[in-house]
Amino acid sequence: MTMWIIIMWTTLIITGMALVYVSHRVCKFGFIRCLTKENEKRKAFIGGGIVFGGFGVLCWLLNFMNAIVCIVYFALAWLICDFVFFLAEKLRKRPFKRYYSGFFAVIIAFAALVSGWYLNHNVWRTEYNLVTAKNIENLKILMFADSHLGTTFNADGFAEHIATMQAENPDAVVIVGDYVDDDTSLEDMRASARALGSLQTKYGVYFVFGNHDKGYYGAAHRGFSADELIAELQKNGITVLRDETALIADAFYIIGRHDFSEVKEMHRQRKSMAEITAELDMNKYSIVLDHQPADYAAQTKSGVDLVLSGHTHGGQLWPFNQVGKWIGANDRIYGYEKRQNTDFIVTSGISDWAIKFKTGTKSEYVVLNIQKKD
Repeated sequence: MTMWIIIMWTTLIITGMALVYVSHRVCKFGFIRCLTKENEKRKAFIGGGIVFGGFGVLCWLLNFMNAIVCIVYFALAWLICDFVFFLAEKLRKRPFKRYYSGFFAVIIAFAALVSGWYLNHNVWRTEYNLVTAKNIENLKILMFADSHLGTTFNADGFAEHIATMQAENPDAVVIVGDYVDDDTSLEDMRASARALGSLQTKYGVYFVFGNHDKGYYGAAHRGFSADELIAELQKNGITVLRDETALIADAFYIIGRHDFSEVKEMHRQRKSMAEITAELDMNKYSIVLDHQPADYAAQTKSGVDLVLSGHTHGGQLWPFNQVGKWIGANDRIYGYEKRQNTDFIVTSGISDWAIKFKTGTKSEYVVLNIQKKD
């Protein structure tokens, strides 16, 4: 909790500094200088009005968090451009007649945010080819996480993504947490569960909880409880795993874990990897579904073959995309890693939570081709 309080205050301080800095730099544009006749107080008033007024409009249109993202990106772009043009002026030994630094800063920040919006609101296909020495037939597993239903798409949009995934003809589909969000409506939850129920696979569809699926604000806030979510999923043929193991076709395991938030935030217990795998036949291939990538040491030691996670949204925003790893909250932010005999994959998810931009990654679903080594 202390860590998140520190992050919150740091974010607010950085936002305040960004607002002041951008307000000061806006004053350097020629049209403001002409308009105010170089009067410093008037320049400060107009520059501050433009920036703080724009920030207020962004809060209204997008929300406070996304307005922060926008102003910080403008401040970063301006810092970089100011530094580059400072060096250019030193090299040419005379100042530029026009404020090119500000012009390029606005263009770069705007381009970064527009592309970040596009990368967040569209979903790409990412494929991994894995090999194992274990005796297993070729498998095609489709994985997605972090749909946060109702943030970038509702149940109709979700159904379209499911249709795209069905076209992959997967042997199994795994949903690695944060399927719904704290503000997902009951109607969207039910309709999206029916979309999941339409999936035709050889071995079924499997679900594990993320930190948002149970809802931080209680059932009354969004109109359904975690138990009602489970019931709706099971009614549509989805297998819900809570520190449980499913043996598939007597050939491979799918191991679904309680989310780490059960321990970290709700002060409950979840089984350790040693407990979960104690009675498994480790000659069979094993796939672990664990929403948060935060237990790599124990998972490697347990000898499982593949661990699939989400939660990080791929780092979401550059240059802050590795913060979760730097502060020790996550073992990996995005992509593939191998530790001893265990493969780890973290997906960026098919949607977002509060932040509507992905500048350090893109939204995706994941196709896993698992083959026996020749």
